[in-house]
Amino acid sequence: MSGKSPGIDITTLSALAEPNRMNIIELLRHGPLTVGEITEKLGLKQPQTSKHLKVLSDNGIVEVQAEANRRIYRLRPEPFQALDSWIQSFQRVMQERFDNLDDYLKELQDKEKP
Repeated sequence: MSGKSPGIDITTLSALAEPNRMNIIELLRHGPLTVGEITEKLGLKQPQTSKHLKVLSDNGIVEVQAEANRRIYRLRPEPFQALDSWIQSFQRVMQERFDNLDDYLKELQDKEKP
């Protein structure tokens, strides 16, 4: 397996699969936060929060901006746009299958009519 799916990197899904990282993503949906703010809101220890933020940063999910002695984290839109496109490709396939099923059921109904 190559680790890639059309439009999305599997490492993105892997990074998002961890509950604390997903909680961080949920917090950052509302805007940029410092490590301290994330730590406080999630009730985690600072080293644990930093570890999760490093994984998210290494996978291109968040970006960090240094301001004086603070690090401010924000979500990057690109991984989520790729994830959305990937999910939409599944929706298109499923819609086609439902359409084919509808056509087949109509065919069966037409055959049953006298």
